[in-house]
Amino acid sequence: MSQSDVPDFAELLKSARHTAVHLEMRDIYSVGDETESFERFLRTGEADLDPDSAFWQGWTPLVREAVGRGVSMRRARIVSEPVTDYIRYEHALTPVNIAVGEQVRWLPRPQTSEIALPGNDLWLIDDRLVLFHFFAGDGDWAGHEYSEDPAVVRLCASAFEAVWERGVDHEKFTV
Repeated sequence: MSQSDVPDFAELLKSARHTAVHLEMRDIYSVGDETESFERFLRTGEADLDPDSAFWQGWTPLVREAVGRGVSMRRARIVSEPVTDYIRYEHALTPVNIAVGEQVRWLPRPQTSEIALPGNDLWLIDDRLVLFHFFAGDGDWAGHEYSEDPAVVRLCASAFEAVWERGVDHEKFTV
């Protein structure tokens, strides 16, 4: 699939029929649309837990729509311990992900040593298409790439399922 043939992420998620899984492996993200919210969290410890707020409007409607169509959405996060401030922030926000239908698990990094992991965060849609996210060293967006290569899809599916199997449900994971 050429890059020009690939839909944006919202269209990609709307194309999902059965599953959409997300593997996150960084300890720090520094994407621009979270800057103000993250800085507020650092100052006050408060996180925006209103799934209908302006902060969440780019995400929660997409998840609700997908889950409403019967798509299973799972997110697995590999984290170093002790966790970074960003992971504490992400953990504080996760109740919104769950409230709109995502399932979320966390896995401490030492428990991943025997898992063959891809080099980048990813979304896997219906075990057919992988969207890799690239980040700069400081955690800001640096691009993305799609793959439908069966070997790449198998690696990513296997890695995600291994992380998911070992992961701890959000409700039981403390930071």
